[in-house]
Amino acid sequence: HKSVHTRFPPEPNGYLHIGHAKSICLNFGLAKEYQGLCNLRFDDTNPVKEDVEYVDSIKADVEWLGFKWKGEPRYASDYFDALYGYAIELIEKGLAYVDELSPEEMREYRGTLTEVGKNSPYRDRTIEENLALFEKMKNGELLTEAAEKVRSNFPFEDIPKMIPVKPSFYDKAKADKARDSLMAMMKGKGALQ
Repeated sequence: HKSVHTRFPPEPNGYLHIGHAKSICLNFGLAKEYQGLCNLRFDDTNPVKEDVEYVDSIKADVEWLGFKWKGEPRYASDYFDALYGYAIELIEKGLAYVDELSPEEMREYRGTLTEVGKNSPYRDRTIEENLALFEKMKNGELLTEAAEKVRSNFPFEDIPKMIPVKPSFYDKAKADKARDSLMAMMKGKGALQ
């Protein structure tokens, strides 16, 4: 790559804390140090918890720390339909499934650095079942105490044991990068300028 391109992706559901400041300084600082750029991209996909007050506060905090993002802030909700399409595609290929484990159950099933995790009992649903459940999730009809998530369907033993992994995060990050690169190319810029 010709330049460093980072992002700070807060969820606007509250005020920033010291951990956010560390991430801001790291992402904006690396971009500044290496003559790159850093995008401010709000992960605003949960309208129940988010508020414009927090968006404004986050912008002010980034500027207070001495940083400026390039262009207008970005919002995950602006390309939610594309993310939804990517999730459908992964489900149709058998690479993702709807998981209904509660947070407590998820902790029990999660592996450690020395032990492989256990497969979720929801992992082996059919593609058709997962598509129907995912549509219910989108429509707000699948409301239980469980943490409904779309999870990647890769065997635990295929994931390097020394790397902590959040599969749903990595799929979203790849989708974000692909979308950002595609938009840059459509505007006549290099993929990662």
